[in-house]
Amino acid sequence: MAEMGKGVSAGKLASNVQKKITRAQEKVLQKLGKADETKDVQFEEGVNNFSKQLGEGTKLQKDLRAYLTAVKAMHEASKRLQDCLADMYEPEWYGKEEMDSIKEDTDLLWTDFHQKLVDHALISMDTYLAQFPDIKARIDKRNRKLVDYDSARHHFASLQKGKKKDEVKIAKPVSLLEKAAPGWAQGILSAHHVAQTNLSRSQAEEELGRAQKVFEEINVDLQEELPSLWNSRVGFYVNTFQSVARLQDKFHREMAKLCQSLNEVMTKLEEQNQSRWAKISQLRNKCERTTNGSSDDSEMPPGFLYKVKAMHDYAATDQDELEIKAGEVVLVITYDSEEQDEGWLLGIKEAYWLQNKDLRAKGVFPENFTQKL
Repeated sequence: MAEMGKGVSAGKLASNVQKKITRAQEKVLQKLGKADETKDVQFEEGVNNFSKQLGEGTKLQKDLRAYLTAVKAMHEASKRLQDCLADMYEPEWYGKEEMDSIKEDTDLLWTDFHQKLVDHALISMDTYLAQFPDIKARIDKRNRKLVDYDSARHHFASLQKGKKKDEVKIAKPVSLLEKAAPGWAQGILSAHHVAQTNLSRSQAEEELGRAQKVFEEINVDLQEELPSLWNSRVGFYVNTFQSVARLQDKFHREMAKLCQSLNEVMTKLEEQNQSRWAKISQLRNKCERTTNGSSDDSEMPPGFLYKVKAMHDYAATDQDELEIKAGEVVLVITYDSEEQDEGWLLGIKEAYWLQNKDLRAKGVFPENFTQKL
């Protein structure tokens, strides 16, 4: 059994080698113009379209994978940015919980977007391209079988041509054997030669029939399949780009909502921060307006203008003058009349005003003895 197996394998190998040699010889003769080649313009156009379609699909698959890689990279960059924001966001700030929720929702949105691109675009792309290797293999096989068919056709034609020459030879024997043979033997030799010729011609005709049948079976299938495959590309591309467009649209709409929510949290935080600093500033201003206790503008005397601080002592020389000591704060007020001596101010000591809330102790004093606060 083993020897038979080896014999069958060896025989099959020898047959395959012989086929390759025959095909190579046939292709050489066709290229040299010594043998005609069966042409099918419509099929060749289908093969060209197939090659173009395969090239476009392969490029689309490559670019789609690159897009998914970019989406993955953007997801990672977004996640790192959100993590950084979460780490810096102090617990007592406004919207800490909302900010953490936005961070989680953003991460989930990116993950969902990437996975749906894989499910609805990349897998479909891979499935679409998976049919091409089998079809290409059958196109290559069809081309080999066409060469076999042409070779068988040429072989049979050569035998047919030889048949006509043999008929002439039978009518006029020319071989030495036929000349030397008796008359009764010449007929036998001629009959044997004709039988051998007819056997070879019959075998060649059978081989031509088999080669033609094999070729036509695979050729017919491809003649129907290639145009159908070519036309299918339109629907496939439409579905692919529609899926990507819908997923992008949904992703960006949802992402816009999250970004808006994050912006609102940041805006509220900024407003609260500004309000806090405004209060601090107001409190600081109040402190700056007082030396003992606190006061605001509503507690100032009528006609209050601003505060000054005495830089030097001033001893009053008239009853309408205000005696001040260095360091005291004076509340400057407007003059009772339009007459105002240049270089002099009217005011009342802040300490007196806070305690008594009356202007009986007001008086004028030299401006150059003070500094405006």
